[in-house]
This record gives sequence, structure tokens and C-alpha cells, in this order.
Amino acid sequence: MRDRNRQTQSALKATLAVALLLSLAAAAAAQTASTTYRGTARDPFTKYKPALKRAVPKKALAPVPVPPIQARIDAYKAQKLAAMNMQQPAPKPTTALTLSEIQVIGVFRTPRGYAAMVEATPISLSYVVYPGERFYDGMLVAIEETRLVFRRQTRWTDGHTEVAVETKPLRQQNAVADSMAAQRPSVAGGTGGAAPAGSKTDVNALVEVLKALAASASEQQQRQQDSQGGKGDGKP
Repeated sequence: MRDRNRQTQSALKATLAVALLLSLAAAAAAQTASTTYRGTARDPFTKYKPALKRAVPKKALAPVPVPPIQARIDAYKAQKLAAMNMQQPAPKPTTALTLSEIQVIGVFRTPRGYAAMVEATPISLSYVVYPGERFYDGMLVAIEETRLVFRRQTRWTDGHTEVAVETKPLRQQNAVADSMAAQRPSVAGGTGGAAPAGSKTDVNALVEVLKALAASASEQQQRQQDSQGGKGDGKP
């Protein structure tokens, strides 16, 4: 019994001695001076001031500029050549025109339904268009008796696209201007389009011109007869 107590006391003393040694070693390590210095991010004796955030200027939104007409025509020619090489349908020449560059000359009925003749003002060429015809910034949606309905697409610099409805009325009839338009070459050399010969609008314009010329000639002849008659009565 005494031997067992002695062994227990010896074990406790040994355990306490080991714990004491470990605590002394830890204290000595904590008191060891560090050989590396790390500076603080700011002076601890100055008042803290938050960093100023610079406002990033936002880019002003604006519609994407439309390329010049010649650049659009060149792009159309390249697309047409690529389609021909791949044996695919070529794009229509109207894809190079904006809605602001066309005027509605006339509306008439065809076996395919209503069609319209439009004139490209920058190049002075005429084209026959049907609903579904695509333009550079829109598409022809419907053809009515007195106007054309388009769906305009506006692309912005931030990437989004706005869609709006736009209508174009028939151009006011002018017999002289229409007759000159009828005498223009039908083959569109610039973009490959063509206006149909003998269309209803051109025939009506030609009739109006002939009527105006006939009336002018009749009036002039009547004046000549009146002047000759007056001279004959005044002779002695």
C-alpha cells in the first residue's frame, strides 16, 4: 500500500515538473524579440480620413451613326458577291438604304398583292418593294392605299435596340417630275436594282404630260388665230 502511494506521488511530481518546463519554454519564446518589422498602413497618431472615391463618368448614350451611302453600297456589293459564291439568294439592294432616304412614288396591285415603288433620293434610283422588304434601319410591314408602314430599328451605343412604327405617305403627284423619273434608266447600276417599265404610275404621269402639252399647244394656236384676225380687220 505504501509503495503504491509512493508511485502515485512520484508520477504527480513528474507530471508537474513537465508542465512547469513547458510553461517556462513558452514564456521564454514569447519574450524573444522579433527580427522582422512590419510598418502600419497609416500613421496611428493622425486622424483617420476615409479615402475619396472618384466618380467614373458615364458614357453618354447616343444612336450608332449610320455609315455614308457609298460605304453601305460597297458592303452590299460584298454581301452579294459572297452570296453568289456560296450559291445563296443575294440580298436586296434596299438593305443599303435607310428609311429617311426613300420616297414613296406610287402604290399598285400585282399578282403577289399590293406593291409600292420607292425612290432612293441619294442615288436617284427606283425600286419595287413588297411587305417584308428589309432596309438598313427597318423593314416594310404593310402597304396601304395612301401610305407605307415601316418598323424602324434604332441601335444605340450601349448595345440595345429601340423599335418604333413609322409611316411614309405617297409623294405628291407632279407630272413633270414623274415624266423625268420615267425617262431614267431602269437598270440600277449602283446597287443592281431596277424599276419595272410601263408601271401604272409612269403611264399616268405620261398621260398627264401629254394632256398638258396638248392644252398648251391648243391655247397657243388660238392666240395666233386671234392675233391674225385682229390684224385683218384693221387693214384699209
